[in-house]
Amino acid sequence: MNRYPLWKYLLILASVLLALIYTIPNFYGESPALQISSGRATVKVTPDMVERANTIAKATGLTPVDSFFENGSVKVRFQDTDSQLKAKDAIQAALGDDYIVALNLISDTPVWLTKLHAKPMVLGLDLRGGVHFLFEVDMKAAIDKALEKTAGDIRRELKDKKIRYGKVSRERDRVEVQLRDAETLKAANAAISKILSNLKVQTVAEEGNYKLIVTFPAAAVLQLKNDAVTQNITTLHNRINELGVSEPVIQQQGEGRIVVQLPGVQDTAKAKDILGRTATLEVRMVEDDQAKLAEAISGNVPAGFELMSERRNDGKNVPILLRKEVELTGENINDAQAGFDDKNEPAVHLGLDSTGAAIFKTLTRENVGKRVAMILVEKGKGEVVTAPVVRGEIGGGRVQISGSMGVAEANDTALLLRAGSLAAPMNIVEERTIGPSLGKENISKGFNSTMYGFVAIAIFMMLYYRVFGVVSTIALAANLVFLLALLSLLGVTLTLPGIAAIALTLGMAIDSNVLINERVREELRSGATPQMAIKNGYEHAFATILDSNITTLIAGLALLIFGSGAIRGFAWVHCIGILTSMYSAVFVSRAMINLIYGNRRVTTLSV
Repeated sequence: MNRYPLWKYLLILASVLLALIYTIPNFYGESPALQISSGRATVKVTPDMVERANTIAKATGLTPVDSFFENGSVKVRFQDTDSQLKAKDAIQAALGDDYIVALNLISDTPVWLTKLHAKPMVLGLDLRGGVHFLFEVDMKAAIDKALEKTAGDIRRELKDKKIRYGKVSRERDRVEVQLRDAETLKAANAAISKILSNLKVQTVAEEGNYKLIVTFPAAAVLQLKNDAVTQNITTLHNRINELGVSEPVIQQQGEGRIVVQLPGVQDTAKAKDILGRTATLEVRMVEDDQAKLAEAISGNVPAGFELMSERRNDGKNVPILLRKEVELTGENINDAQAGFDDKNEPAVHLGLDSTGAAIFKTLTRENVGKRVAMILVEKGKGEVVTAPVVRGEIGGGRVQISGSMGVAEANDTALLLRAGSLAAPMNIVEERTIGPSLGKENISKGFNSTMYGFVAIAIFMMLYYRVFGVVSTIALAANLVFLLALLSLLGVTLTLPGIAAIALTLGMAIDSNVLINERVREELRSGATPQMAIKNGYEHAFATILDSNITTLIAGLALLIFGSGAIRGFAWVHCIGILTSMYSAVFVSRAMINLIYGNRRVTTLSV
């Protein structure tokens, strides 16, 4: 007799039921929605925004289907895209530029399924719709920026070492340092070579012409370009994560290009705004002359000054007069971490490079008793985060920003300062928007092609192999359920090539059942009893199935490792499909055959 122990039947049944649960969310679809998130680091979205957004929408004559607060943003769901677009204009106008109101799509999966972490598959741009950008990083600007920074480091080091120099200038792809004699040339060479060990330092010693020439070797230029692309990718990730776009694709393409794909986002202008967001820090001196402050408040701002507002701990904004000269910028920040100050209040701890540390040390030494303002500049707007009084000289390159901020705001501010600015400017060389209607059409075509293929295979198997063909068809359906469930659980992005891989997987999965069925027929022709034919057919076919699937899996892994974009999407579905097909073709079908024939004596098999 061919029988499985009870635990094995229960295990297979449980796996099928779990797969069904995690496949179901894919059939609920998505609804048009708005996502309200913070447009500036100092402005936070709170749960109160849900009621505010609903009130604005209802005042426009629109009633949201649902609205909720999640992960620092508010999502408002609507019945159709017309209501979505009308509500967006109304809510954006009411909230102003401090908030981002973006078009998005939200899954209609029931709450009880989301609590089980069951969610639909992540759909690629070609299936869900969205925006696609191809950015090109301005490598020349990155190199120019590095040369300017190098020139500043050299000036600071020579000044600290009290080495007299004539001029430090950037000439094309190098920095030149003019010196007065051979002695200062030697001292400057030793000092600069120590702090710029990865750069090439050459000396020119001629009568009346003593100078150092600092250049970037080929390896340093290549590293500089790679670092610029890496930092820009990190910055783009941070900007997009603030909006909460699900599964964005941000990856390097070629030497200096970056691909950005935002599935579900239909607002190209808003997407550009998000990607262009940067933040940096400015340090300026505060003018505490009350007469000048009063004059500025009255509308007559003195020349060389700027009137801004400072947020106090009580939540009120008070006017503050600042000098326009920027003493220090975020360019000199090499680290920013959220933490707490000595009063156990949230703060941001900054690490400055050698140039920034020296500037801040001199600034605090020369301005003891005066106020210095830390200004967070984002999207062209500045806001005073804190303006403490300088109590003494601050050295070591460690600076602390504290004030009227919470823990979440300190984390966000640190994030913006740490990776808020682009290493080099970028130009959009390609821009594409794929509408949701085209995505639905692609899904429909992909679904129909897979369904027709499945039906054709099922008809052939049931006609040719009869009962064994019916079992094979059910196992094939189980394989499809397993595949969809795993794709949903693992968060693999499904694209049109992925749908092609699903269709291919169905053909390969049924091939395993064909091998089993033919082996059972062969055993029967050899004179084996029905029960022995089932046992030998599955056992002998398993080795062949394993070998063929392993070789195919190797090819799929090669595509996964060395491929990119759509090729990787195809490879993911292909590799997962091989594993699910082996399980369903061998174990699920064997369990059903055992239930049909294994518990009784039979004289013939319908195969």
